[in-house]
Amino acid sequence: MTGLIKNFPADGVVTINRVILKPEYTVDDLEERVAYLCENVKTYHSETGFIGGFVALNSGQVSNEGSTVGQAVESPLKGKEALIVTFWKTFEDHEASHRSETFQPLFRKVLELCENGNEEIAYQMLWSGAAYSPEEARAARAAKESAAA
Repeated sequence: MTGLIKNFPADGVVTINRVILKPEYTVDDLEERVAYLCENVKTYHSETGFIGGFVALNSGQVSNEGSTVGQAVESPLKGKEALIVTFWKTFEDHEASHRSETFQPLFRKVLELCENGNEEIAYQMLWSGAAYSPEEARAARAAKESAAA
């Protein structure tokens, strides 16, 4: 299922950049540089394979219910680590965007912030989906309960 990301094809590609800020840079620096980069991608690549994306900042919260590697209280990368996630029709479309003349100078400005260099991994989407509506959730619970009986 790929209904969570509008117009994302079933065989689309997800890329993830992990950015860890150098100590001399702030989240504001990251937001500004990534905003220019994202605007560029939307402007020049919306017709050549770009579907959408988001940037998420490490909040510091660690789920003790969902983690199996100890019971940390707070992530040490709080406010220092961000994920830049983009959605593309094909990997080739993504790669072409990185080769564009307008993209490269902005990309280098983002890389200046990175303590960890950069490694962008491409993933194949296996599943995405939105929550059920209240009615759908009740129907799904009823169906499970009747099947279990």
